[in-house]
Amino acid sequence: MQRFLDPAVLAGITSLDLIARTVVDGFVAGLHRSPDFGFSQEFAEYRPYVQGDDLRHVDWNLFARTERCYLKRYEGETNSQLTVLLDASNSMQYGSRSPIKADYARFVAASLFYLAIHNQRDAAGIIVFDDDVRDFVPPSTRPGQLARLLSALDRAEPRARTDIFKPLRHLQALLHRRGIIIVISDFYEDPAAVVQALEQLHFIGNDVILFHLLDPNELRPALSSPSILVDLETQEKIEVIPEYVNTTYRLKIEAHIEQLRSQAQGAGLEYRLISTAQPLDQMLREYLSLRKAGA
Repeated sequence: MQRFLDPAVLAGITSLDLIARTVVDGFVAGLHRSPDFGFSQEFAEYRPYVQGDDLRHVDWNLFARTERCYLKRYEGETNSQLTVLLDASNSMQYGSRSPIKADYARFVAASLFYLAIHNQRDAAGIIVFDDDVRDFVPPSTRPGQLARLLSALDRAEPRARTDIFKPLRHLQALLHRRGIIIVISDFYEDPAAVVQALEQLHFIGNDVILFHLLDPNELRPALSSPSILVDLETQEKIEVIPEYVNTTYRLKIEAHIEQLRSQAQGAGLEYRLISTAQPLDQMLREYLSLRKAGA
């Protein structure tokens, strides 16, 4: 399955639903091969199989002994709520390889929604933002919710500039249940301001996770000659030379990442740096590792 989970290969698939199913099914298959890794919940009890349940959660050893079909239940299996805040500003257009950041972010969100709705029976919703809230699908477990979420992802084309504060005010006004909040962004903002905006959500009882999404060329740029770089949000141009990229820029991006990481963790938020070259199944594994660590 590994070749299907490579982001560059997934970028050739036009259906987000198919991408999500491919990623999650491959990821779950990987869990079955790993004896020391599972979902974040602790095993609690068995419950009888009901038509429509996922057969992957059936205890077949118990079935062989009793000829009765039971599923394993887990602590915290129900009543969870996932809300994704998706950055769709112009800076997410960037990509030195396929997929661009915006498409990888959609792959991530679609996979999380599929995992939450189909595998964990959780409510899921989304806020798409740039300098304003562009789309909002409230968290729900209603039939057709996955299709509504994938439709919102399809509409999330990058434009305008980033303003993370507006979607947070929107979310706080509409948030009636505590749950998991995942922010997917390249976070080209002041780390202190980002954390200050998000820590209130953690303070009122939410698990807040930052997925800091960057292209490999943003992390380790390669420049062989002087070039003109254009800011995708402001259209400001700057001339840079290879020496700047290899020294000053690298120090600045590393400092920015470390500030965001340390300040987020200091405020009780989870932080994960993700490269658009990272396989999607690995991303899901790390996400559930975060959930397990925070359980």
